[in-house]
Amino acid sequence: MKISKIKKADGKTILEVTASADDVNKAFALAELDFANSMGINPTPDKTLAQIAEEKMGIKNLDSIIEANAVEALAPFAIDQSGIAPAFPPHPTPSTALKRNQEFSFTMEVTPKPDYELTSYDPVEITLPEFTINEAEVDAQIQQLAERNTTYTTADPKPLEKGDACLVAIKCYEDGKELTGLTTDGRTYVAGEGYMPADFDAHIFGMEPGETRKFVFEGPSVDEDYNEFTQKFDCEVTLKEIQKPVVPTIDDAWLSTNLPMYKSLDDLRTEIRGNIERRDREQYEAYKRQVAASVLGERFEGKIADEVYENARDNLMRNIRIGLQQQGMSWEDYVSQNGGDQQINMMLMLQTREMVVQGYALDAVFRHENLGLSEDDIDEACHMMAPNANPKQVRQQIENEGKNFALRESAERLKANKWVADHAKVTVQEAPQA
Repeated sequence: MKISKIKKADGKTILEVTASADDVNKAFALAELDFANSMGINPTPDKTLAQIAEEKMGIKNLDSIIEANAVEALAPFAIDQSGIAPAFPPHPTPSTALKRNQEFSFTMEVTPKPDYELTSYDPVEITLPEFTINEAEVDAQIQQLAERNTTYTTADPKPLEKGDACLVAIKCYEDGKELTGLTTDGRTYVAGEGYMPADFDAHIFGMEPGETRKFVFEGPSVDEDYNEFTQKFDCEVTLKEIQKPVVPTIDDAWLSTNLPMYKSLDDLRTEIRGNIERRDREQYEAYKRQVAASVLGERFEGKIADEVYENARDNLMRNIRIGLQQQGMSWEDYVSQNGGDQQINMMLMLQTREMVVQGYALDAVFRHENLGLSEDDIDEACHMMAPNANPKQVRQQIENEGKNFALRESAERLKANKWVADHAKVTVQEAPQA
Protein backbone atom coordinates (compact mmCIF):
# COMPACT_ATOMS: atom_id res chain seq x y z
CA MET A 1 0.00 0.00 0.00
CA LYS A 2 1.43 3.36 -1.07
CA ILE A 3 0.40 6.50 0.80
CA SER A 4 1.07 10.19 0.33
CA LYS A 5 -0.02 12.86 2.81
CA ILE A 6 -1.27 16.36 2.10
CA LYS A 7 -1.66 18.49 5.21
CA LYS A 8 -4.44 21.07 5.05
CA ALA A 9 -4.53 24.50 6.66
CA ASP A 10 -7.26 23.39 9.07
CA GLY A 11 -5.00 20.67 10.50
CA LYS A 12 -6.65 17.80 8.69
CA THR A 13 -4.66 15.50 6.42
CA ILE A 14 -5.59 14.12 3.02
CA LEU A 15 -4.31 10.61 2.42
CA GLU A 16 -3.87 9.59 -1.20
CA VAL A 17 -3.71 5.81 -1.18
CA THR A 18 -2.91 3.18 -3.76
CA ALA A 19 -3.72 -0.33 -2.59
CA SER A 20 -1.90 -3.21 -4.26
CA ALA A 21 -3.71 -6.12 -5.86
CA ASP A 22 -2.89 -8.21 -2.78
CA ASP A 23 -4.34 -5.50 -0.53
CA VAL A 24 -7.53 -5.48 -2.61
CA ASN A 25 -7.89 -9.27 -2.51
CA LYS A 26 -7.39 -9.23 1.25
CA ALA A 27 -10.08 -6.56 1.61
CA PHE A 28 -12.50 -8.66 -0.43
CA ALA A 29 -11.73 -11.66 1.79
CA LEU A 30 -12.50 -9.62 4.92
CA ALA A 31 -15.72 -8.32 3.38
CA GLU A 32 -16.73 -11.85 2.40
CA LEU A 33 -16.25 -13.10 5.96
CA ASP A 34 -18.22 -10.17 7.34
CA PHE A 35 -21.05 -10.93 4.91
CA ALA A 36 -20.99 -14.64 5.78
CA ASN A 37 -21.13 -13.91 9.52
CA SER A 38 -23.99 -11.45 9.13
CA MET A 39 -26.01 -13.88 6.99
CA GLY A 40 -25.24 -17.01 9.01
CA ILE A 41 -23.38 -18.69 6.15
CA ASN A 42 -20.90 -21.37 7.20
CA PRO A 43 -17.82 -21.71 4.95
CA THR A 44 -16.97 -25.20 3.68
CA PRO A 45 -13.57 -26.51 2.52
CA ASP A 46 -14.81 -27.48 -0.94
CA LYS A 47 -16.67 -24.29 -1.89
CA THR A 48 -15.96 -20.58 -1.94
CA LEU A 49 -18.24 -18.20 -0.08
CA ALA A 50 -19.33 -16.82 -3.45
CA GLN A 51 -20.44 -20.31 -4.53
CA ILE A 52 -22.31 -20.87 -1.27
CA ALA A 53 -24.00 -17.46 -1.55
CA GLU A 54 -25.16 -18.28 -5.06
CA GLU A 55 -26.47 -21.72 -4.09
CA LYS A 56 -28.24 -20.66 -0.91
CA MET A 57 -29.25 -17.08 -1.69
CA GLY A 58 -29.24 -16.85 -5.48
CA ILE A 59 -26.53 -14.15 -5.48
CA LYS A 60 -24.83 -14.26 -8.87
CA ASN A 61 -22.14 -11.66 -8.15
CA LEU A 62 -21.17 -11.53 -4.49
CA ASP A 63 -18.41 -8.99 -5.15
CA SER A 64 -20.98 -6.42 -6.24
CA ILE A 65 -22.79 -6.88 -2.92
CA ILE A 66 -19.72 -6.58 -0.71
CA GLU A 67 -17.77 -4.01 -2.75
CA ALA A 68 -18.59 -1.09 -0.45
CA ASN A 69 -17.50 -3.09 2.60
CA ALA A 70 -14.30 -4.11 0.84
CA VAL A 71 -13.48 -0.44 0.22
CA GLU A 72 -14.12 0.33 3.90
CA ALA A 73 -11.92 -2.62 4.88
CA LEU A 74 -8.93 -0.93 3.22
CA ALA A 75 -9.27 2.25 5.27
CA PRO A 76 -7.83 0.96 8.59
CA PHE A 77 -4.67 -0.31 6.88
CA ALA A 78 -4.09 3.11 5.34
CA ILE A 79 -4.66 4.87 8.67
CA ASP A 80 -2.33 2.50 10.48
CA GLN A 81 0.39 2.88 7.88
CA SER A 82 0.06 6.68 7.89
CA GLY A 83 0.96 6.86 11.58
CA ILE A 84 -1.87 9.31 12.24
CA ALA A 85 -4.08 8.72 15.27
CA PRO A 86 -7.53 9.73 13.98
CA ALA A 87 -10.14 11.53 16.06
CA PHE A 88 -12.64 9.18 14.42
CA PRO A 89 -12.48 6.64 11.59
CA PRO A 90 -12.59 8.40 8.19
CA HIS A 91 -14.37 7.00 5.16
CA PRO A 92 -12.51 6.37 1.89
CA THR A 93 -13.50 8.01 -1.39
CA PRO A 94 -12.68 5.79 -4.41
CA SER A 95 -10.62 7.27 -7.21
CA THR A 96 -10.74 4.13 -9.37
CA ALA A 97 -12.95 1.06 -9.69
CA LEU A 98 -12.42 -1.72 -7.16
CA LYS A 99 -11.70 -5.08 -8.80
CA ARG A 100 -9.97 -8.21 -7.62
CA ASN A 101 -6.34 -8.66 -8.65
CA GLN A 102 -6.01 -4.97 -9.55
CA GLU A 103 -4.61 -1.90 -7.84
CA PHE A 104 -7.15 0.47 -6.32
CA SER A 105 -6.79 4.15 -5.49
CA PHE A 106 -8.74 6.17 -2.97
CA THR A 107 -8.46 9.26 -0.79
CA MET A 108 -9.38 9.93 2.83
CA GLU A 109 -9.60 13.10 4.87
CA VAL A 110 -8.25 12.32 8.33
CA THR A 111 -8.92 14.49 11.37
CA PRO A 112 -5.98 13.91 13.74
CA LYS A 113 -6.91 13.27 17.34
CA PRO A 114 -6.25 16.52 19.23
CA ASP A 115 -4.26 16.76 22.45
CA TYR A 116 -6.04 18.27 25.43
CA GLU A 117 -4.79 19.15 28.89
CA LEU A 118 -6.41 18.82 32.30
CA THR A 119 -6.82 21.46 34.96
CA SER A 120 -4.89 19.23 37.37
CA TYR A 121 -2.93 16.00 37.34
CA ASP A 122 -3.09 15.52 41.10
CA PRO A 123 -4.49 12.20 42.36
CA VAL A 124 -8.27 11.99 42.05
CA GLU A 125 -10.38 11.48 45.16
CA ILE A 126 -12.97 8.72 44.96
CA THR A 127 -15.31 6.84 47.28
CA LEU A 128 -15.81 3.09 46.91
CA PRO A 129 -17.83 0.47 48.74
CA GLU A 130 -15.91 -2.05 50.82
CA PHE A 131 -14.85 -5.15 48.90
CA THR A 132 -16.57 -8.20 50.35
CA ILE A 133 -17.17 -11.84 49.45
CA ASN A 134 -20.71 -13.16 49.67
CA GLU A 135 -20.42 -16.45 51.57
CA ALA A 136 -23.94 -17.33 50.47
CA GLU A 137 -22.60 -17.71 46.92
CA VAL A 138 -20.08 -20.27 48.16
CA ASP A 139 -22.94 -22.25 49.70
CA ALA A 140 -24.97 -21.88 46.50
CA GLN A 141 -22.16 -23.30 44.34
CA ILE A 142 -21.75 -26.28 46.66
CA GLN A 143 -25.50 -26.87 46.43
CA GLN A 144 -25.27 -26.69 42.63
CA LEU A 145 -22.51 -29.30 42.75
CA ALA A 146 -24.80 -31.52 44.80
CA GLU A 147 -27.69 -31.09 42.37
CA ARG A 148 -25.47 -31.89 39.38
CA ASN A 149 -24.67 -35.20 41.06
CA THR A 150 -28.27 -36.16 41.75
CA THR A 151 -29.01 -39.88 41.49
CA TYR A 152 -32.39 -41.57 41.13
CA THR A 153 -33.94 -44.48 43.01
CA THR A 154 -37.19 -46.38 42.61
CA ALA A 155 -40.28 -44.58 43.88
CA ASP A 156 -43.80 -45.86 44.56
CA PRO A 157 -45.72 -46.74 41.38
CA LYS A 158 -48.11 -44.07 40.06
CA PRO A 159 -49.34 -42.62 36.76
CA LEU A 160 -46.63 -40.44 35.18
CA GLU A 161 -47.18 -36.71 35.58
CA LYS A 162 -45.32 -33.60 34.48
CA GLY A 163 -42.14 -33.19 36.52
CA ASP A 164 -41.92 -36.87 37.47
CA ALA A 165 -38.64 -38.72 36.97
CA CYS A 166 -38.91 -42.15 35.45
CA LEU A 167 -36.81 -44.95 33.98
CA VAL A 168 -37.79 -45.57 30.36
CA ALA A 169 -36.77 -47.80 27.47
CA ILE A 170 -37.15 -46.07 24.10
CA LYS A 171 -37.05 -47.19 20.49
CA CYS A 172 -37.20 -44.26 18.09
CA TYR A 173 -37.18 -44.15 14.28
CA GLU A 174 -37.09 -41.42 11.64
CA ASP A 175 -38.21 -42.51 8.16
CA GLY A 176 -37.65 -46.11 9.23
CA LYS A 177 -34.08 -45.49 10.42
CA GLU A 178 -33.34 -46.07 14.08
CA LEU A 179 -32.12 -42.98 15.93
CA THR A 180 -29.35 -44.36 18.10
CA GLY A 181 -29.07 -41.12 20.06
CA LEU A 182 -32.63 -41.52 21.38
CA THR A 183 -32.96 -45.31 21.49
CA THR A 184 -32.08 -46.75 24.90
CA ASP A 185 -32.69 -49.85 27.02
CA GLY A 186 -32.99 -47.71 30.12
CA ARG A 187 -32.55 -44.02 30.82
CA THR A 188 -33.78 -41.66 33.52
CA TYR A 189 -36.12 -39.09 32.01
CA VAL A 190 -37.90 -36.16 33.67
CA ALA A 191 -41.23 -35.70 31.93
CA GLY A 192 -42.44 -32.33 30.76
CA GLU A 193 -39.19 -30.45 31.40
CA GLY A 194 -38.35 -29.75 27.75
CA TYR A 195 -35.80 -32.52 27.24
CA MET A 196 -38.00 -33.95 24.47
CA PRO A 197 -40.65 -32.31 22.25
CA ALA A 198 -43.94 -31.52 23.96
CA ASP A 199 -45.74 -33.97 21.67
CA PHE A 200 -43.57 -36.82 23.01
CA ASP A 201 -44.44 -35.91 26.60
CA ALA A 202 -48.13 -35.69 25.76
CA HIS A 203 -48.06 -39.33 24.65
CA ILE A 204 -46.37 -40.67 27.79
CA PHE A 205 -48.28 -38.74 30.46
CA GLY A 206 -50.45 -41.16 32.43
CA MET A 207 -48.26 -44.21 31.78
CA GLU A 208 -47.70 -46.60 34.68
CA PRO A 209 -44.72 -48.88 35.42
CA GLY A 210 -44.66 -51.89 33.08
CA GLU A 211 -46.77 -50.17 30.41
CA THR A 212 -45.64 -49.88 26.77
CA ARG A 213 -46.99 -47.40 24.24
CA LYS A 214 -46.35 -47.06 20.51
CA PHE A 215 -47.04 -43.69 18.92
CA VAL A 216 -45.93 -41.09 16.40
CA PHE A 217 -44.80 -37.72 17.70
CA GLU A 218 -43.73 -34.51 15.99
CA GLY A 219 -40.48 -32.69 16.64
CA PRO A 220 -38.09 -30.22 15.03
CA SER A 221 -35.48 -31.28 12.49
CA VAL A 222 -33.22 -29.61 9.91
CA ASP A 223 -32.61 -30.33 6.24
CA GLU A 224 -29.24 -30.35 4.49
CA ASP A 225 -29.42 -26.57 4.12
CA TYR A 226 -30.01 -26.17 7.89
CA ASN A 227 -33.62 -25.10 7.35
CA GLU A 228 -35.87 -26.12 10.23
CA PHE A 229 -39.00 -28.18 9.61
CA THR A 230 -41.34 -30.42 11.59
CA GLN A 231 -40.58 -34.13 11.36
CA LYS A 232 -42.59 -37.15 12.49
CA PHE A 233 -40.92 -39.86 14.55
CA ASP A 234 -42.11 -43.42 15.25
CA CYS A 235 -41.61 -44.34 18.87
CA GLU A 236 -42.09 -47.19 21.33
CA VAL A 237 -41.75 -46.36 25.03
CA THR A 238 -41.78 -48.73 28.00
CA LEU A 239 -42.08 -47.15 31.43
CA LYS A 240 -39.96 -49.30 33.73
CA GLU A 241 -40.38 -47.42 36.99
CA ILE A 242 -41.21 -44.12 38.61
CA GLN A 243 -38.14 -42.62 40.26
CA LYS A 244 -37.31 -40.07 42.90
CA PRO A 245 -34.22 -37.85 42.99
CA VAL A 246 -31.59 -38.25 45.70
CA VAL A 247 -29.41 -35.16 46.12
CA PRO A 248 -26.16 -36.02 47.92
CA THR A 249 -24.79 -34.16 50.90
CA ILE A 250 -21.42 -32.68 49.97
CA ASP A 251 -19.15 -33.58 52.88
CA ASP A 252 -15.69 -35.01 53.44
CA ALA A 253 -16.88 -38.57 52.81
CA TRP A 254 -18.61 -37.71 49.52
CA LEU A 255 -15.60 -35.75 48.31
CA SER A 256 -13.25 -38.61 49.18
CA THR A 257 -15.23 -40.92 46.88
CA ASN A 258 -16.21 -38.56 44.07
CA LEU A 259 -13.69 -35.69 44.06
CA PRO A 260 -10.62 -37.01 45.87
CA MET A 261 -8.49 -34.06 44.77
CA TYR A 262 -10.14 -32.19 47.67
CA LYS A 263 -8.94 -33.39 51.06
CA SER A 264 -11.94 -31.91 52.84
CA LEU A 265 -15.03 -29.76 52.42
CA ASP A 266 -12.96 -26.85 53.73
CA ASP A 267 -10.56 -27.32 50.79
CA LEU A 268 -13.47 -27.18 48.35
CA ARG A 269 -14.90 -24.08 50.01
CA THR A 270 -11.48 -22.40 49.89
CA GLU A 271 -11.16 -23.02 46.15
CA ILE A 272 -14.70 -21.83 45.41
CA ARG A 273 -14.19 -18.74 47.55
CA GLY A 274 -10.91 -18.01 45.75
CA ASN A 275 -12.57 -18.25 42.34
CA ILE A 276 -15.36 -15.94 43.44
CA GLU A 277 -12.87 -13.49 44.90
CA ARG A 278 -10.83 -13.37 41.68
CA ARG A 279 -13.94 -12.76 39.61
CA ASP A 280 -15.38 -10.15 41.97
CA ARG A 281 -12.00 -8.46 42.44
CA GLU A 282 -11.70 -8.01 38.68
CA GLN A 283 -15.17 -6.47 38.59
CA TYR A 284 -14.35 -4.28 41.60
CA GLU A 285 -11.18 -2.99 39.97
CA ALA A 286 -13.11 -2.27 36.77
CA TYR A 287 -15.63 -0.28 38.81
CA LYS A 288 -12.79 1.56 40.54
CA ARG A 289 -11.34 2.53 37.17
CA GLN A 290 -14.77 3.67 36.00
CA VAL A 291 -15.23 5.93 39.03
CA ALA A 292 -11.69 7.28 38.73
CA ALA A 293 -12.14 8.07 35.02
CA SER A 294 -15.41 9.83 35.75
CA VAL A 295 -13.78 12.11 38.34
CA LEU A 296 -10.80 12.67 36.05
CA GLY A 297 -13.16 13.76 33.27
CA GLU A 298 -14.28 16.68 35.42
CA ARG A 299 -10.81 18.17 34.94
CA PHE A 300 -11.10 18.22 31.16
CA GLU A 301 -11.06 21.60 29.47
CA GLY A 302 -11.35 22.46 25.83
CA LYS A 303 -13.84 22.40 22.98
CA ILE A 304 -14.56 19.17 21.19
CA ALA A 305 -15.50 19.37 17.52
CA ASP A 306 -19.10 18.58 16.62
CA GLU A 307 -18.02 15.91 14.13
CA VAL A 308 -16.23 14.04 16.93
CA TYR A 309 -19.39 14.05 19.04
CA GLU A 310 -21.52 12.99 16.09
CA ASN A 311 -19.23 10.10 15.22
CA ALA A 312 -19.06 8.94 18.84
CA ARG A 313 -22.83 9.17 19.14
CA ASP A 314 -23.33 7.13 15.98
CA ASN A 315 -20.90 4.52 17.27
CA LEU A 316 -22.68 4.36 20.63
CA MET A 317 -26.04 4.04 18.89
CA ARG A 318 -24.69 1.26 16.68
CA ASN A 319 -23.39 -0.68 19.69
CA ILE A 320 -26.72 -0.31 21.49
CA ARG A 321 -28.61 -1.58 18.46
CA ILE A 322 -26.27 -4.57 18.13
CA GLY A 323 -26.81 -5.37 21.80
CA LEU A 324 -30.58 -5.11 21.42
CA GLN A 325 -30.51 -7.37 18.38
CA GLN A 326 -28.59 -9.99 20.35
CA GLN A 327 -31.22 -9.75 23.09
CA GLY A 328 -34.06 -10.03 20.60
CA MET A 329 -35.43 -6.58 21.48
CA SER A 330 -36.54 -3.99 18.94
CA TRP A 331 -35.32 -0.39 19.04
CA GLU A 332 -38.92 0.79 19.45
CA ASP A 333 -39.42 -1.38 22.56
CA TYR A 334 -36.12 -0.16 24.00
CA VAL A 335 -37.14 3.47 23.50
CA SER A 336 -40.55 2.82 25.03
CA GLN A 337 -39.08 1.10 28.10
CA ASN A 338 -36.61 3.94 28.67
CA GLY A 339 -38.95 6.91 28.69
CA GLY A 340 -39.42 7.71 25.00
CA ASP A 341 -37.42 9.49 22.31
CA GLN A 342 -36.64 12.61 24.32
CA GLN A 343 -35.28 10.64 27.26
CA ILE A 344 -33.22 8.38 24.98
CA ASN A 345 -31.75 11.35 23.13
CA MET A 346 -30.79 12.98 26.42
CA MET A 347 -29.20 9.74 27.64
CA LEU A 348 -27.24 9.33 24.40
CA MET A 349 -26.02 12.92 24.57
CA LEU A 350 -24.78 12.53 28.15
CA GLN A 351 -23.19 9.14 27.54
CA THR A 352 -21.50 10.38 24.37
CA ARG A 353 -20.02 13.41 26.09
CA GLU A 354 -18.83 11.33 29.04
CA MET A 355 -17.24 8.75 26.75
CA VAL A 356 -15.44 11.33 24.60
CA VAL A 357 -14.28 13.50 27.51
CA GLN A 358 -13.00 10.57 29.56
CA GLY A 359 -11.11 9.23 26.55
CA TYR A 360 -9.33 12.52 25.94
CA ALA A 361 -8.66 12.94 29.68
CA LEU A 362 -6.98 9.53 29.79
CA ASP A 363 -4.95 10.44 26.69
CA ALA A 364 -3.73 13.51 28.58
CA VAL A 365 -2.65 11.42 31.58
CA PHE A 366 -0.83 8.94 29.34
CA ARG A 367 1.19 11.78 27.81
CA HIS A 368 1.72 13.74 31.04
CA GLU A 369 3.00 10.74 32.99
CA ASN A 370 5.12 9.50 30.07
CA LEU A 371 3.51 6.09 30.25
CA GLY A 372 4.63 3.52 27.71
CA LEU A 373 3.11 0.33 26.38
CA SER A 374 4.46 -3.18 26.87
CA GLU A 375 3.36 -6.40 25.22
CA ASP A 376 1.51 -7.24 28.44
CA ASP A 377 -0.39 -3.96 28.20
CA ILE A 378 -1.50 -4.84 24.67
CA ASP A 379 -2.57 -8.32 25.76
CA GLU A 380 -4.52 -6.88 28.69
CA ALA A 381 -6.37 -4.52 26.38
CA CYS A 382 -7.25 -7.49 24.16
CA HIS A 383 -8.50 -9.37 27.23
CA MET A 384 -10.74 -6.44 28.14
CA MET A 385 -12.21 -6.45 24.64
CA ALA A 386 -13.02 -10.18 24.76
CA PRO A 387 -12.62 -11.59 28.30
CA ASN A 388 -13.45 -15.16 27.27
CA ALA A 389 -11.11 -15.28 24.27
CA ASN A 390 -7.39 -15.86 23.93
CA PRO A 391 -5.77 -12.37 23.95
CA LYS A 392 -3.20 -13.46 21.36
CA GLN A 393 -5.97 -14.53 18.99
CA VAL A 394 -7.88 -11.30 19.59
CA ARG A 395 -4.74 -9.33 18.80
CA GLN A 396 -4.13 -11.35 15.66
CA GLN A 397 -7.67 -10.66 14.46
CA ILE A 398 -7.25 -6.93 15.09
CA GLU A 399 -3.96 -6.92 13.20
CA ASN A 400 -5.54 -8.84 10.32
CA GLU A 401 -8.14 -6.06 10.06
CA GLY A 402 -5.48 -3.34 10.10
CA LYS A 403 -6.77 -1.79 13.32
CA ASN A 404 -3.56 -1.60 15.30
CA PHE A 405 -4.07 2.14 15.79
CA ALA A 406 -7.37 1.47 17.57
CA LEU A 407 -5.79 -1.25 19.70
CA ARG A 408 -2.97 1.08 20.72
CA GLU A 409 -5.46 3.75 21.73
CA SER A 410 -7.42 1.25 23.84
CA ALA A 411 -4.25 -0.03 25.49
CA GLU A 412 -2.98 3.48 26.23
CA ARG A 413 -6.27 4.54 27.77
CA LEU A 414 -6.51 1.36 29.84
CA LYS A 415 -2.98 1.87 31.17
CA ALA A 416 -3.71 5.51 31.98
CA ASN A 417 -6.98 4.52 33.64
CA LYS A 418 -5.19 1.95 35.81
CA TRP A 419 -2.54 4.54 36.71
CA VAL A 420 -5.20 7.04 37.77
CA ALA A 421 -7.04 4.40 39.82
CA ASP A 422 -3.84 3.10 41.43
CA HIS A 423 -2.81 6.62 42.51
CA ALA A 424 -6.28 7.73 43.60
CA LYS A 425 -7.07 8.81 47.14
CA VAL A 426 -9.74 6.27 48.05
CA THR A 427 -12.33 6.52 50.79
CA VAL A 428 -13.85 3.11 51.52
CA GLN A 429 -17.41 2.89 52.78
CA GLU A 430 -17.82 -0.02 55.14
CA ALA A 431 -20.43 -2.56 54.17
CA PRO A 432 -23.60 -2.34 56.31
CA GLN A 433 -23.89 -4.97 59.02
CA ALA A 434 -26.26 -7.81 58.18
